[in-house]
Amino acid sequence: MGKSTDHVSGTSNLRARPLTLAQANGLVAFWHRHHKPVQGHRFSIGAHVEIHNFIEEDVGVVIVGRPVARAVDQYRIAEVTRLATDGTKNVCSFLYARAAQAAKAMGFQSIQTYTLASEPGTSLRAAGWECEGSPRPDGRGWSNRDGRRTDQPTETKVRWRKILNES
Repeated sequence: MGKSTDHVSGTSNLRARPLTLAQANGLVAFWHRHHKPVQGHRFSIGAHVEIHNFIEEDVGVVIVGRPVARAVDQYRIAEVTRLATDGTKNVCSFLYARAAQAAKAMGFQSIQTYTLASEPGTSLRAAGWECEGSPRPDGRGWSNRDGRRTDQPTETKVRWRKILNES
């Protein structure tokens, strides 16, 4: 699982495969800058490259679950709850696109995710997602039902969405 970003140019060498939650969380724990593994998911997708004689190397993971916000319809909207990579070029946009394709095939109306305001969203734009702005400009409101803060950074979040199927 080491970082080796010199083996991919573009997305032609990237391959997607389904992952169990345990496999996906293992990669999140290893790579993610500010989030812990998740409790559940609808599906997870890994990205890997073939580097030599059928030897594959994991380079990224996306976990898609139900929306974290309780007011969002979990039957029509899927949410990317984690995305992590080893830094390989184009993996983020590759995984955002694959997550949207899978959610569309499952009949979801849209897929959404949140980024920190300090993150530019380049990979999301490249995958055809649109920025909807910040639902809470002050960064508040990221507590669990018991009122305890989650592992969420308190920086302002930005919501991104991709429409998949018209309602």
